Amino acid sequence: MRALICDDYTGIDGLRVGELPNPQPHPGSVLVQVEAATVNFADTLMVKGDYQIRPEPPFAPGYELAGTVLMANEANGLSPGDRVAGFTLHGALAERVVVESGNAALLPDAINSDVAATLPGGYGTSYHALVDRGQLQPGETLLVLGASGGVGMAAVQIGRVLGARVLAAVSSDEKAEAASSAGADVVIRYDQVPIREAIDQVTDGGGVDVVYDPVGGETTEAALRSTNWNGRLLVIGFAAGNIPAIPLNLPLLKGNSVVGVFWGRFTREEPERHAANFATIIDWAAAGKINPLIQRRYSLDEAADAMRWVADRKAIGRVIVNP
Repeated sequence: MRALICDDYTGIDGLRVGELPNPQPHPGSVLVQVEAATVNFADTLMVKGDYQIRPEPPFAPGYELAGTVLMANEANGLSPGDRVAGFTLHGALAERVVVESGNAALLPDAINSDVAATLPGGYGTSYHALVDRGQLQPGETLLVLGASGGVGMAAVQIGRVLGARVLAAVSSDEKAEAASSAGADVVIRYDQVPIREAIDQVTDGGGVDVVYDPVGGETTEAALRSTNWNGRLLVIGFAAGNIPAIPLNLPLLKGNSVVGVFWGRFTREEPERHAANFATIIDWAAAGKINPLIQRRYSLDEAADAMRWVADRKAIGRVIVNP
């Protein structure tokens, strides 16, 4: 089969499109013909060897996908011909991939494959973060950092569905427009106004209840200082490249919680809860309650360019590869 291949950990410039052996489903898995795969920032780290998962080369990166089941091996109700969305550790940027049956969900006709490919990880991470870890309540104020990115825009939309007031932090006119279109109540331009000052302005000094932070760097501490009593800082990732060191007197003085969100491990540790979350996300997508912005689509031959676009932080919403 054709795939985007990582032969070594030299990064995006070392990737090539070529042939890998056809994968074979093992008991409890399905072989999927990939129709769409989403490129994530984590994929760009994996091909450099900078991600916590380091597959043995050669391998295909990519973990979010949608497609049609070709073979099912004791796959708990899934059958050849079923349309599914799913995720795997890697391998989605290829014509075919094996997915554990517990990580694949049937798709209704109302959801096309490009949209479906964005649901497992992007929306799965944000739903798990806001519902399971952050316990976001109706009427609370949610601050989303990196709100124009894939998981950030998912968090904006899910926050609105959950009844929160959503503040979206972005750094350009184009990103502001995207966050507003995703349903943000207020857009904060932290490239123009220091983020603490901006939060004070839009909350009349009241601060925020939950911070969704996939960015890290200097913004994390500033956002934490703008939380209310009993606020929650959700640690999603570090797209800025720097892991912040947080003074522990800050959560102490405000009775706050710094909450880690590791969606990948959650799916393994709590598979039944993960399945319920995934079912809710698919229901919301079918009903139009959530709707990802797909900024760009690439062919498999262009997949390295898609990876580079995401690595250079040019992505607004999601970037899709159609093998």
